[in-house]
Amino acid sequence: MAAFDRSQGTGPDMDNILREMFGFSMGGGASPFGPGGMKDGGKRKGPDEEKVYEVSLEELYKGKTVKFASTKNVLCPTCDGSGGKDKAKPSACSVCSGKGVVTGLRQIAPGLVTQSTMPCSNCEGAGQIWKEKDKCKKCKGKRVIQTKKMLELYIPPGAREGERIVLSGEADQRPEMEPGDVVFVLQEKEHESFRRAGPDLMADLEITLAEALTGFDRVVLKHLDGRGIQMKYPQEPGQILRPEQVLKIPGEGMPLKRSDAKGDLYLMVKIEFPPDGWTKDETVAEKIKAVLPDPEPPIEADIVDEVEFSQDADLEDFGAGSGDPRSGAEWQDDDEEHEGPQCAQQ
Repeated sequence: MAAFDRSQGTGPDMDNILREMFGFSMGGGASPFGPGGMKDGGKRKGPDEEKVYEVSLEELYKGKTVKFASTKNVLCPTCDGSGGKDKAKPSACSVCSGKGVVTGLRQIAPGLVTQSTMPCSNCEGAGQIWKEKDKCKKCKGKRVIQTKKMLELYIPPGAREGERIVLSGEADQRPEMEPGDVVFVLQEKEHESFRRAGPDLMADLEITLAEALTGFDRVVLKHLDGRGIQMKYPQEPGQILRPEQVLKIPGEGMPLKRSDAKGDLYLMVKIEFPPDGWTKDETVAEKIKAVLPDPEPPIEADIVDEVEFSQDADLEDFGAGSGDPRSGAEWQDDDEEHEGPQCAQQ
């Protein structure tokens, strides 16, 4: 139990203990009258309903309004939530003695139990039982009926993964209780082009080898709102782009809520090299050599060996099976590795 976690060198958390045992805390958390506390007029608040809502990065960028039909329980309009016919009288529930709740023991930690109250299952928390002939014909004594209601969910531009959007009072209605809230928890779908961190976006800038060396002036990607993002490179003669170089475009990231500002867009350079055999013309290769910078001076050695090589080597094979930690293998102690069964001394 978190309240008794001493791993950080602290004592018991009294707020957590009180919340577990009595439903309230010293710091002004939930009240002792139930999960949602007391509302104006002395009514308890009913439980909230939490739902996960998947949303695309485009919708989080532009914002979205969703209208949908919700099926919920409401107090029966025929009996006003009493469950019985007009002028009929119920009898007190024999299980809870008309209180609507029963008391039992609940374990909140190993070796620690507390008394807690819960709705009576016999009368469903009403405290009263209706004879079959006296039950409301509309709700059959259940006090609530199902109905459909149109709700509207507004997702503001710049909303984030895990954000909670609350529709106050739209949960199921219960007799003698204020309805709880419907809470939508946003879950961001993975995007094929963009990655998000807070207000910033990242995407790959895919260019050819020729563009990396000589530059370009074109639309490099389509933004989340459908706009084409055009870039001109280089900004100075002779500049080139290198693999995994990062360019930043200020103000082209995600919107900041309740603000006109935006985060930044980061572009990581990905260079597409031409395939093998892209040219058979040796004069083309010579022309390219002529315009590119000269290589470093040759390495001089007294003995020179011309070797054969493989073009499809796997770096995971580097040091494989050697036990050397620099290869990524787990280090094994030589003494433990060669230690075998010992003979008994005579």
